[in-house]
Amino acid sequence: MSADHPTLPPVRLRADAELARDALAAPLLADAARLARWAGPDTRVDAGGELVDEQLPVAAGALGLSADEEGELRAGDAWRLAVDTGLVEVEDGEAADGDGEDVPGRAGPGENLALLTGGSPRDVLALWLDGFDTVFADAVAPVLDDLDDLIGEDGEIDVDALDWDPEAEAEFLEGVLGNLYLLTVSEGGAGEGPVPLPALAASMVVPDDMGEPTDDVLEQVSDAMMRLDEQFRLLEPIGLVEYQPLDEALMVEEGEEPAVSVDDEDVTRYGMVRLTPLGLYGVRARMLEAGVDAPAVGDLADKGADALLDGIAGYPEAAAREETAAWLAGRDALGAARELLHAARGSDAGSPLRRLHCQQTLSLVGPEAEPAVREVLDDAELGGLARVWLAERGAADVPAPPESMIFWLAIDTIAAQLDAEGDLEELQELIEGLTGRHGGFFEAAWRVEHPATAEVLEAMGRLHRDKGTAKEARKAAFKARSRSGA
Repeated sequence: MSADHPTLPPVRLRADAELARDALAAPLLADAARLARWAGPDTRVDAGGELVDEQLPVAAGALGLSADEEGELRAGDAWRLAVDTGLVEVEDGEAADGDGEDVPGRAGPGENLALLTGGSPRDVLALWLDGFDTVFADAVAPVLDDLDDLIGEDGEIDVDALDWDPEAEAEFLEGVLGNLYLLTVSEGGAGEGPVPLPALAASMVVPDDMGEPTDDVLEQVSDAMMRLDEQFRLLEPIGLVEYQPLDEALMVEEGEEPAVSVDDEDVTRYGMVRLTPLGLYGVRARMLEAGVDAPAVGDLADKGADALLDGIAGYPEAAAREETAAWLAGRDALGAARELLHAARGSDAGSPLRRLHCQQTLSLVGPEAEPAVREVLDDAELGGLARVWLAERGAADVPAPPESMIFWLAIDTIAAQLDAEGDLEELQELIEGLTGRHGGFFEAAWRVEHPATAEVLEAMGRLHRDKGTAKEARKAAFKARSRSGA
């Protein structure tokens, strides 16, 4: 009976203009833009397009930074981002041959620099996404602690000695960001709050079916935390995350005592991270590019009613209501009602849930929809929900439903609730209310011409808390299956 639900819950994204402002304010992109405006005829780069060493303190000064190692590192990171995103265009220098000297290249503002001030919000976000790709690549690059040991006789880095699998590293960080995204958008997840770094690392390392983690697994979690600490420090300046780093007092060599006492209750000392609104946008964009179904509230606003009713099948209630309100906004109420009712028809497995969402969406439509609702009063599939809509608005002259329609609507409603996987207690109350109001309910219900009749009756047999009634439901389900030949 279940419909094809989205892989991920829908995310609420901020408006493009607001996200673009956040992108422009990201420290790394802001620095890159400053360096792009600073670059000119006297700017020199090496054979790889990097600033030559003597230019780094000048570039740091252009950013208002001290010309020390930290300032020069920040200037170098900003320059690389400027080059990779087209904010700067470079004419690479040439490496020296033999005893010759290196020939420096030149650099200047690139075409994309104008997009930061004259482009649309989408232009700015596209440029920021390019920057995110660059920083992501830096974050999964190997850590070169002992560079001298990795340089071969030819002067090149011995890649095989790195013990580095670029695909595995990228897949791990993608998985971490995906888990952080899911925790942020899921009901009952972290929401907009920060997530402890140990929990995030454990989500990638500890098997789901493992009870108490082994020492080996705990060591893997610790290693993952150390790596993630480095990666989130790199990802924060592009505006992807807000990160409270791992307390350095906790980073001790094996066998050493911490410099200060470790309070296991203070989880914040182990690192806390949250995706920013811009980060949600960026991670979702990467997931969409990878083919992941990652819906956003508002995606269905310009789609047809069929896409709306199918699309919100797996949405939480609040998100579904927000999506349907966006779909209705700007539409003619009468035309929207007719389109919704037409899309709600069908006998496929997802049709009961479509009708439930149709009824919920129509509850947001004003009295202008009444002519469309009255048009389906005699429709076997829609007549019941039409009467409910009219009765809720105190409409006059609502014809009483035939008994067959009452029982068909009961089966359809329970089928929809089962598919929606909502609150179990609410479903039990619905079932017990129906059987309590209608004497001989099951004698009539097993005869209902609905594709989900037997399945619904079986569910009623499992869920009804009165043993005698539950037994009646199971007998009725057997009759329904025998009748249909299933």
